[in-house]
Amino acid sequence: MRTARLHFAALSLAMGLPLASLAAPYGIGSALPAFSLEDQHGKPVSVQPDTRLVIFAADKAASDLANEVLGNEKEGVLERLQAVYLADISGMPALVTRMFALPAMRGLPFPIGLAREAGVLADLPRQKGAVSVIRLGDGKVSRVDHAQDATQLKTLLGLR
Repeated sequence: MRTARLHFAALSLAMGLPLASLAAPYGIGSALPAFSLEDQHGKPVSVQPDTRLVIFAADKAASDLANEVLGNEKEGVLERLQAVYLADISGMPALVTRMFALPAMRGLPFPIGLAREAGVLADLPRQKGAVSVIRLGDGKVSRVDHAQDATQLKTLLGLR
């Protein structure tokens, strides 16, 4: 198995592919690395030492769900929850991002840290069509849950 991983790593490097797929997703006890993304307004978004929740949307269905739930809350919901909302938009064509997605996101009353490059958030836990809610304690992952509908997400965020 180790030899196969080494061969895959060498092939990935030779082809210029990201090595993120070799790493396991962050799990319980993992420390999230320092990173900074830009939100839909070009402002920096990052996980801070006092961040308690990371809300992560890895695909359009998850993003739509998170936007619906957070959009129905009072302004400042992320600050009250000590949360950051991150979305992987790396698979979205640049033209679609620029002409449709960003203008729509700019109307939302909360910041979304946008990963425009594949691999930046590749190691965050995910399930297709579900919002990942990653609880942090002392900068380390203490729990990971996935919400597939608004009721589940509200419950996980403590918004019920």
